[in-house]
Amino acid sequence: MELRKTVTLKHLLIDQKKCIGIQFNSDKVLNALVENLPNVSWSGEFAMYYLPNLKSNLDLIFKTFQGVAWVNGNYFFQEKVVNDNNPVIKLDKYRKRKLENGYKACPESYLLKLELNRYSANTVKNYVSSFESFINHFKDKELSEIDEQDIRKYLQLLIKDGLSNSQVNLTINSIKFYYETVLGMPNRFYSIERPRKKKTLPKVLSKKEVLRMIDCAGNIKHRCVIGLLYSSGLRRSELLELRTTDIDSERMVINVRGAKGNKDRVTVLSPKLLADLRSYYREHRPEKYLFEGPKGSKYSASSVLKIVKRAAVRANVNQIVTPHMLRHSFATHLLEEGTDLRHIQLLLGHNSTKTTEIYTHVANKTFGKIKDLLS
Repeated sequence: MELRKTVTLKHLLIDQKKCIGIQFNSDKVLNALVENLPNVSWSGEFAMYYLPNLKSNLDLIFKTFQGVAWVNGNYFFQEKVVNDNNPVIKLDKYRKRKLENGYKACPESYLLKLELNRYSANTVKNYVSSFESFINHFKDKELSEIDEQDIRKYLQLLIKDGLSNSQVNLTINSIKFYYETVLGMPNRFYSIERPRKKKTLPKVLSKKEVLRMIDCAGNIKHRCVIGLLYSSGLRRSELLELRTTDIDSERMVINVRGAKGNKDRVTVLSPKLLADLRSYYREHRPEKYLFEGPKGSKYSASSVLKIVKRAAVRANVNQIVTPHMLRHSFATHLLEEGTDLRHIQLLLGHNSTKTTEIYTHVANKTFGKIKDLLS
């Protein structure tokens, strides 16, 4: 028999106690069943009934609605590993730090949840830093005493101090992670307003400027770094993770593994760049990563940035160039050459063509058909 009635379970925090929220559309049968549950209460704030969060109460809820309504526990039982392919990292360096007197460290439960969910090292660093700044702002308050108004005032202070929208959003994420993921209270700060993202167009180089940069690179290794970022549309983090085995010269593709969003993809390999890569390999003999630092360590992000900036200066490019600008240029130049937007989306690893469509705003072919009003 198909059950048409639905009851949804939610995590609630009421008077600093964990509770099971019972949410459903108004229904006489469901109302009667809920009101007969022992120790059930009504929350006007959350507009739902609730019980203390005990296994016995959870079992009782399923037993009560069996055969009458489908119990949706997706919100209640959700335990999400962000990236299954991320290595399991131990955050002992945060646990063993020497801290100044009075400095509040990130709670152990916070660190443990970051480990269990396998967040990336960069996300861990940002979350811990942001959350510790937050809790140390409220030195005289316990975390359980901080309310939405306190958080709003703190965020307003950050904005007043000149933090960017992305930094403010990162702070909100680090705070929500504690209350929602660590404590398991998805509803706690649902109404905190986020600053709107600024819609800026990508900065793009001309093809001539990019080629000049490659010619002006200091050595064969630097040529390959710049050439890969541009001709394959790689993110800097993806470049640093490349292994020698990811270069497939038979199919003339590059296998990008575990990229943003834990996705693998394939992108193009330039025949001209392949010749440079072979020369680079013969000279440097990398063992694990395609580009390695001292003693075979992974090449650093700051080194890639320096390579790109120095080459731009030598090539007389009249703007500050970043590695990501080469990726923007890759997408824009392909679009100008007539490559289908869907193909560009796949090469970049975007989830949707809506993300890729931003390049139509900067591609020359977009404006080429517009009549010159002064002619």
